[in-house]
Amino acid sequence: KKFDRSCVSGIELNISCPNVKRGGMEFGNDPEMSARVVEACKKVTTKPLITKLSPNQTDIQKNARFCIEAGTDGLSVINTISGMAIDIESRTPTLGNGVGGLSGPAIKPIALLKVREVYEVAKKHAVPIMGQGGISSASDAIEFILAGSTTIGIGTALFSDPLVCEKINLGIGQYLNDHQLPCVGSLVGFLKEKK
Repeated sequence: KKFDRSCVSGIELNISCPNVKRGGMEFGNDPEMSARVVEACKKVTTKPLITKLSPNQTDIQKNARFCIEAGTDGLSVINTISGMAIDIESRTPTLGNGVGGLSGPAIKPIALLKVREVYEVAKKHAVPIMGQGGISSASDAIEFILAGSTTIGIGTALFSDPLVCEKINLGIGQYLNDHQLPCVGSLVGFLKEKK
């Protein structure tokens, strides 16, 4: 309700955060719980809701379908992959919470697959996807768009290059010019099958 009265344009429902003790992944890995969260939020806001899906679940397509049926306006694919690190001297987890989320280039192949899987569900309902997970170049971004992302999200790459978004946008523009394509929309989901 508080965000509904704010100047934010939309709300991302992070129902899949691995960095908290309770209420993070429990929602995001259970399609019925995910749908209940989306439905509850949809009742108290007129803002667009973008539900962030977890890669740490059995059936991301089922979760996407349930969230769409509950009223999400978009899907953010994917959140981080659960991981941990161990201090061998103290024999304890390095991260304060014990576990955390792996992000960056290491998760890109997984993220691409999950975007493609979710796209197969989302396209039937015209629900856009924000693809993310290891994007650090224009070619990475184009891969995500071909897999089914309407837009992309950049995270880890910003730590090493704060200007990476501008470079990616220019690279996408160049790709469109080189291939005589009118707009990014002409690439969304147009992954050809291997012959």
